[in-house]
Amino acid sequence: MAPRIFLARHGQTEWSLSGRHTGRTDVPLLDEGRRGAKLLGERLHRAPWEGLPGVEVRTSPLVRASETCELAGFGERAQPWDALMEIDYGAYEGLTPAEIKSGRPDWLIWRDGVPEGETLAEVTARADEVIDWARSADRDVLVFAHGHILRALGARWLGLGISFGARIRLEPTSLSVLGWAYGEPAIERWNDTGHLG
Repeated sequence: MAPRIFLARHGQTEWSLSGRHTGRTDVPLLDEGRRGAKLLGERLHRAPWEGLPGVEVRTSPLVRASETCELAGFGERAQPWDALMEIDYGAYEGLTPAEIKSGRPDWLIWRDGVPEGETLAEVTARADEVIDWARSADRDVLVFAHGHILRALGARWLGLGISFGARIRLEPTSLSVLGWAYGEPAIERWNDTGHLG
């Protein structure tokens, strides 16, 4: 069996709703985010996945991801893992893209990074650590994490630089699956929010 990664982005928060860069600030889920997490869990517990028996579950330790994991019904199976934390946005923490671009009009996080925060090389190394873990055994894995680190995982799964993350958006409480096609790493499903109705 070729292992797959199921990616679950955390539910809606006040900062994700307003577009603020939420790195290490521990912002709680909104009621909408809690509702979405339950709906995601219901979906993963129905066909074709039937609760993903045998899956290994990890979650970012930040509350918006760990609570999404818990509400989706995977909390007892999950281990927190710092490698799944969101990017450290440094001086840009809490700012919207528009606020950042008022001082740096051509800024793109996937190319330019952030001042006083995590470098793109450090993000790449964390993403590679998660990919190596996922591919280390014949079982699927499920991770609950954050928009930018999950987009970095998508890029690195495909063997691309994390700048590819700019082209693969993720909505709150979305489900994505990284798998295989013709023996090569592939995106099986991306940014699927069908469970939110």
